[in-house]
Amino acid sequence: MVLNRHIVVGICGGIASYKAVDLVSQLQQAGALVDVIMTEHAEEFIRPLTFATMSHRPVYSNLWEPSGQAAEIHIALAEEAELLAIVPATANTIAKLAHGMADNMLTAVALATKAPLLLAPAMYKEMYTHPATQVNLALLRERGAHIVEPEVGRLASGAVGPGRLPDTAVLVGAISMTLGQHSDLAGRRVIVTAGGTQEPIDPVRYIGNRSSGKMGYSLATEARNRGAHVILVSGPVALPAPYGVELHYINTALQMRDAVYDLITDADVLVMSAAVADFSPTNPAKHKIKKSSNEGRGHEGAETFSIPLVQSPDILGELADKPEGPTRGVQRHLICVGFAAETDNVITNARNKMSRKRVDLLVANDVTRSDSGFGTDTNKVFIFHADGAIEDLPVMSKAGIATAIWDRVVPLLSTR
Repeated sequence: MVLNRHIVVGICGGIASYKAVDLVSQLQQAGALVDVIMTEHAEEFIRPLTFATMSHRPVYSNLWEPSGQAAEIHIALAEEAELLAIVPATANTIAKLAHGMADNMLTAVALATKAPLLLAPAMYKEMYTHPATQVNLALLRERGAHIVEPEVGRLASGAVGPGRLPDTAVLVGAISMTLGQHSDLAGRRVIVTAGGTQEPIDPVRYIGNRSSGKMGYSLATEARNRGAHVILVSGPVALPAPYGVELHYINTALQMRDAVYDLITDADVLVMSAAVADFSPTNPAKHKIKKSSNEGRGHEGAETFSIPLVQSPDILGELADKPEGPTRGVQRHLICVGFAAETDNVITNARNKMSRKRVDLLVANDVTRSDSGFGTDTNKVFIFHADGAIEDLPVMSKAGIATAIWDRVVPLLSTR
C-alpha cells in the first residue's frame, strides 16, 4: 500500500527517535518516496545524515535558514505529501499541533497540508497520561488525526507504563491503513478466517493440521489496507495480530462456526481461508489418556489405539444449503470465497468443491508443492469463478495472492 506513495515522516526530540530510522528504511524499501523533517531537538538525539542515508533524500529541519528557500520547501512538502506521519510525537509537538502553532518546519508543514495526519506518541508515562496531553490528543482525533496508541512497557527512564513507541511493523501497518482508508473496500465489512483448528483428544493432545495462517493473515492485511473493516477469526497461529484488524481467536471447528455466525450479520464478504478440521473426536477425555489405560476407547495392548471421530461442521456448506443463511442473519448479498487445499487432482477436486459449496470464488492449491504448501511464504493457486472460468496464477508471495483475490472480489461487490 505504500508503493509509490509520498510520505512525510516528522521526527520529534525524544529518545524513541532512533526507532524511526528503521521505519524510514522499511518505507523506502517498500517503494515509498519518503521525506524526513526533523525538529531542532530531534537533532540532539540523532543526526540528519542517518535519515538522509535511509531515505535517499535530503532531510529538512530549519525553517529559518538564511536563503529563504525553506519557505518554498515547506509549502511544497505540504502540497505533495499523501500522508504526514509524526514518529515519535512528543507532548510538546502534540500541544503545538492541537493549538495550530507553526514555529518550526514540522509544525508549519502540518498546518499547511491537507494530507492525513498520523501521530505515534512516545514519552514518559506521566506526560502521556497528563490531562493536557489527553485533551490535545482528543482534539486532534476530532479533527481526523489517526493516533497510534503507545505500548505499555519499560521506558527509557526505567519506569514501566504507557509511552513506548510501537515496533516498526505496527507503525507500517498504521500508515498503510491510513493511506488506504478511502480505497476500493472503504465502508465494507469483511470476515476472514485463518489458520487451522485443534480438535481435542484429551487436555493435552489434539487433532490438527499444518496450516500456518499466513494466507489468511495476508488476506486480512490487504483488506485493511484497502479500507475495509476487517474481522479476522483465527485458529492458533504464531503470527502477530495485524494492526487495525478486529481479531477473534478460536480453537475448534465448532468455535469457528459459532464465531462466523455471530459476526457475519451485515458482512459484505466472507473469506474462508482457514483449514478447518474435517473430523473431531466424538468424546474427548477429561484427563490425559495414559499409555497403560484401557478406558474402552479401542486400546489393544501397546500397539493400537482407536479414536472415534465425527464429521466437523461444514461452514460454507451450511451457508450453501440455506440460501438466506443461518437464523442469526446472513444477508443475501454476502460474497463467499472458499479455499481448497489439495494433494492431488487439484482441478477436479476444486470443481467438485465449488459445486457443493456454491461460492463466488474458490482458491485451490497443491499443498504438496514446496513453494505452495503450509507454512511457505509463497503460493501457487488456481482461482475458480462461479461462471466456470479458471485462472492459473503464477507462483507469488502470499501477499501478492491476497491482492489478486481482493482484485477479483471488488468487482463482485458492485453486482450485489
